[in-house]
Amino acid sequence: MKASATLALSSHHPTTFNPESIALETSTTPEEAERISKEIDEEIQEAKKVLERKRKAIQILLLGQSESGKSSVLKNFQLVFSPRNFQNERAAWKTIIHLNLIASIKKILSVLEEEWAPSGEHSTKPQNLPPLARELKLIKLGLSPLLSFESSLMKMISPDTRNAQCICGNEVAEAVKRRRSPSPANENDPSLVLAASKGDVVSLWENSAVQDVLEKRQIRLQDSPGFFLDDIDRIASHDYDPTDLDIIKARLRTVGVEEHHLVIEKGIDAGSEVYIIDVGGARSAVRTTGYHLPESISNVLQRASWVPYFDEVNAILFLAPLAFNQCLERTQRSTGWLEDSLSLWREICSNKLLAAANIILFLNKKDVLTATLAAGTSVKKYVPSYGDGPNDVAHVTKYFRDKFRGYHRRFSPIARPFICYETSAVDTSSMAAILMGVREIILRRHLREGEIL
Repeated sequence: MKASATLALSSHHPTTFNPESIALETSTTPEEAERISKEIDEEIQEAKKVLERKRKAIQILLLGQSESGKSSVLKNFQLVFSPRNFQNERAAWKTIIHLNLIASIKKILSVLEEEWAPSGEHSTKPQNLPPLARELKLIKLGLSPLLSFESSLMKMISPDTRNAQCICGNEVAEAVKRRRSPSPANENDPSLVLAASKGDVVSLWENSAVQDVLEKRQIRLQDSPGFFLDDIDRIASHDYDPTDLDIIKARLRTVGVEEHHLVIEKGIDAGSEVYIIDVGGARSAVRTTGYHLPESISNVLQRASWVPYFDEVNAILFLAPLAFNQCLERTQRSTGWLEDSLSLWREICSNKLLAAANIILFLNKKDVLTATLAAGTSVKKYVPSYGDGPNDVAHVTKYFRDKFRGYHRRFSPIARPFICYETSAVDTSSMAAILMGVREIILRRHLREGEIL
């Protein structure tokens, strides 16, 4: 099984005038000129073959806001249809999981810093610090070796990246090619550092005062992508090998546009090629020279960047997270994930260029919805239009499904079927069944368009 990930952006560079190159060309012998001409013709023919092969392949566009679960769905595709490639990337994902763990620890420490640290008028001498601030100081001291190891982990995946949040999916594939995963016997193996810090990590996460602060600030790390603190005993072991579910849960931000090439390994269409285009969320930062553009500009650029990828796409998978109580922070106000998804869904449905597109909706993160409702969170508090409807998964999911169905019917330029699945990307068995059904829908449409059926 062959699979690769490459940026789906033009790599052409502007041509520069070079008199010396012209002189060199004019001084070549007829035999040399013929050889160069032949090489150019061969390259052109090869490029044509690649384009023709891609035109015949199935092309899927993944759309949705940041943290809607697009990357997790992509990994499920790889697991179901391209398991050998999925296995080959396991070592690189181990490093990503370690980075996710450190990110969770840093998030907690940042919250505790805001809650417990002295306001400035206190002396920084230990005897003058409040009790909880002294405890925070000791916690940070114990975890300092692990936190300082973060930069070394990032270099294993992307030598030029300084920010763990800016590592993208393409760099995992590159890490596999470089075989940069450390040997278990290496003293720089992150598993050794994690094992040495395991007690401090457990003490931090299980500290009742820490849990009180997180609850007070309504922070539920366990509902966030890349959460592994509950698995620290297993992940910190020397012989840790990521499970399929670990890889699915791992958080890797998609920045810009990434094109992933898969070759189906089994089934009636074994050997067929699939291109999955994963578009960065509408509010993802744009990585250019290491700077982050303002949200308003980034938003426009990201959504505009989707347009060139609509051509020749066989299906659009649109992911909407069922996290009604979580918000996307904007400059002046906060917008709920579902409100933002509905707005984006309306844009996609009403686009005349997509009138004939096969759009499939994934109401994702049903596991998060289940946990949120089980915790007693009222839907009406965050979505007043829900009214006094039952606060259970079935009724809440139906409410949001009907919302998306209504927009689909109202704003589609021409009538088309409404295809919707309720998904949890971390439930690999149910996702496998759903993706098999999605493949059947896409394959039949692909064959009809090619006049094979």
